Amino acid sequence: MLTIAKNLYDYRELMATLAWKNIAIRYKQAYLGIAWAILKPVTLMLIFTLVKSFVGIESGDIPYPILVFAALMPWTFFQESASDGVNSVVSNTALIKKIYFPREIFPITSVLTKLVELGINFIILAGLMAWYGMMPTAYILWVPLIIAYTVLGSLTIAFVGAAINVYYRDAGQALPVLLSLLMYASPVIYPLQLVKDKLLVQQAAGEWSDALYTVYTLNPLAGIIDAFQSVVLRGAPPDLNAMIPGAVMIAILLPMSYLYFKRAESYFADVI
Repeated sequence: MLTIAKNLYDYRELMATLAWKNIAIRYKQAYLGIAWAILKPVTLMLIFTLVKSFVGIESGDIPYPILVFAALMPWTFFQESASDGVNSVVSNTALIKKIYFPREIFPITSVLTKLVELGINFIILAGLMAWYGMMPTAYILWVPLIIAYTVLGSLTIAFVGAAINVYYRDAGQALPVLLSLLMYASPVIYPLQLVKDKLLVQQAAGEWSDALYTVYTLNPLAGIIDAFQSVVLRGAPPDLNAMIPGAVMIAILLPMSYLYFKRAESYFADVI
C-alpha cells in the first residue's frame, strides 16, 4: 500500500493530465457536454418510477424517485468507473510504448475521474431533497467512507479487467453487459429492506434463507447502496451487517487483483 501511495504522489501530475484527457475526450464535441453525466441516472430514475407504478415496489417513508436516484448514484459510479478502468490500459497504447511509469495509474485515474460526474449527481440529489423537504443529518458524514469503499470495489474489477483486456479484448466488451445484469442482483430498483423481509423475516427460502441473504450481501453494492440511502435519506447509520460480507470480499479480492495486474504489467508493451 505504501508503494502505491508513493507512486500516486510521484506521478500526481501525470494523473491530473490523464484525468483531464479522459474528461475532454468523453465530452469533446458533445452538444450537451457534461450534462450527459446526469442523463443516465435521471432517465433510469424516470423509467424505474414508471415501472414502480405498475408493479408496486414498496419504498417505505421515502418517495420512490429520490430513493432510486440515491441508489443509481453509487451504482452508476461503480459501473462506469469499473468499465473505464478495464479499458484504460488499451486506450493508452501509445503512451505505454513510449515511456515507463507504474501502469496502475491508468485504472486508478479512470476510476477517480468518475468522481467528477458523481459530484454533479450530488447536486441533483440535493435538489431532489429540497423538493421533497428532506434535510440531511449528521449521518451524512458517512458518505466519504461509503464513496471510498465504492472506489475500492471499482478498482478490484478495474485492475484484473484491465490486465485481461490487454490479452483478450473481449473483456472490455463483455464487462458492461455483465455489470448491467449485476444491477438486478443489487438493491437499485428495490430497497434492500424487501430482501431482508423476504429472507430474514419471512424465511421465504426456508432453512436456506439466512445463507442466501449472506450470499446476496457478498455483492458489495448491496451494502453500499443501502448505506448510502440510509445516511443521506433516512437519517440513519449504515447497516454494517449488510456491508461486512462485501467488505470482506473486497479485502480478499483487491490485493489479488492488484498483484495479478502487476504480474501482467511487464508484458503490456509487447502484447499491445
